[in-house]
Amino acid sequence: MKQNLLGLAIIVGMVAGAAAGYAGHAMAPTPEAAKAIANDFSLVTDIFLRLIKMVISPLVFSGLVVGLTAMGDAKTIGRAGLKSLGWFFCASLVSLLIGMVLANLFQLGHSMNLPLPAAGAQAAVSTSAFNLHNFIIHIVPASIFEAMARNEILPILVFAVFFGAAMSALRDKIPPTLLSAIEALFSIMLKITGYVMWFAPVGVFGAIAAVITVQGLGVLVTYGKFVGAVYFGMIVLWGVLLLAGYAALGKPVFALMKLIREPMIIAFCTSSSEAAFPKTIDQLTRFGVKTRISTFVLPLAYSFNLDGSMMFQAFASLFVAQAFNIHLSIGQQFSMLLVMMLTSKGVAGVPRAAIVVIAATLPLFGLPVEGVVLLLAVDQFIDMGRTTTNVVGNSIAAAVIAKWENALEPWNGREHSVADDLVQARYDLPEPSVVVPAER
Repeated sequence: MKQNLLGLAIIVGMVAGAAAGYAGHAMAPTPEAAKAIANDFSLVTDIFLRLIKMVISPLVFSGLVVGLTAMGDAKTIGRAGLKSLGWFFCASLVSLLIGMVLANLFQLGHSMNLPLPAAGAQAAVSTSAFNLHNFIIHIVPASIFEAMARNEILPILVFAVFFGAAMSALRDKIPPTLLSAIEALFSIMLKITGYVMWFAPVGVFGAIAAVITVQGLGVLVTYGKFVGAVYFGMIVLWGVLLLAGYAALGKPVFALMKLIREPMIIAFCTSSSEAAFPKTIDQLTRFGVKTRISTFVLPLAYSFNLDGSMMFQAFASLFVAQAFNIHLSIGQQFSMLLVMMLTSKGVAGVPRAAIVVIAATLPLFGLPVEGVVLLLAVDQFIDMGRTTTNVVGNSIAAAVIAKWENALEPWNGREHSVADDLVQARYDLPEPSVVVPAER
């Protein structure tokens, strides 16, 4: 009942935000006034996102350590990691191909008649954060406390892998109270997350109201065809992901989709994967995914399995080429997809990551980076859809990996308990080795 009330409250907040944003846009005498009103609306959204970020680091760390310790050994961790990366690679390739095929099919860049950016126009996107050196440095934490303070998922994951593997190796030498304390921390963070989620409807209200106050409803009409085509591509991608999930999970994949509707709504309204992360963990556990898998696979997925973002990157890059009447051969388009598959893995934590990847890739193929200006007007609306698609793809991936690792409880129509899963994880731990003194 509480979950249904929260979902209803989020939808009400979304509708109310749209109405308030329309009123704010209509009453604002100038664009500057509209931005000032939107800034006021954004206050509650910023508070909500800061509350979410408050729990991310301890939740990821404690969940990973508990999960990795339950896995037992480095071999199990490596096997699960390889399976995850294999799934992510295939999903990324399919996402990019869908974007490429639809862009060539619709040819929207030729038909939308959008004005070209003026010579020398600068895209309001910085690509300085994207390069191979920064990506490698980003993965390895110089300080775990700095990584936690910045909510950098990959560095936290690397440290937690070492910490959890070491705890597993030394489980017969460390006091059981240490693992119990970390499990208790994980349970506490889940409880805090539950409290924070009740602020979600207010945060959603502010996010929607702010966007519509500045841009108005007319922007959806102006770019309607482009936005509609992108969302059609996401629907196609959802279909492919559901088929893959059905092949691995069977009919329970539809129950999984029902369970993750709340993190999907949160992701759609806030355009924030971080905001949806804690609730996604919770709902996957209710579906029957062991926390040792969900807390390991999801942080990886948030950096390596951005299905919705990659579909949009391929679609939008070809749209820019069409808008400038620049022809790209099929070979060049495939080369662009391969470049995007690599570059998209290096932007974890970068604002407007999909736009950054596009801006970094366009010059490599002779396309003007100023074309990104054409995308920025509706990027906020499209970001809602691609973030939601990322949540769907990541959830299905975690459930499938859990099935392959025998860490998925059979679905019988009843939600599984988070507390029971933590207790079961303790029983799943291998017995500590006991050294028997030799007889004299």
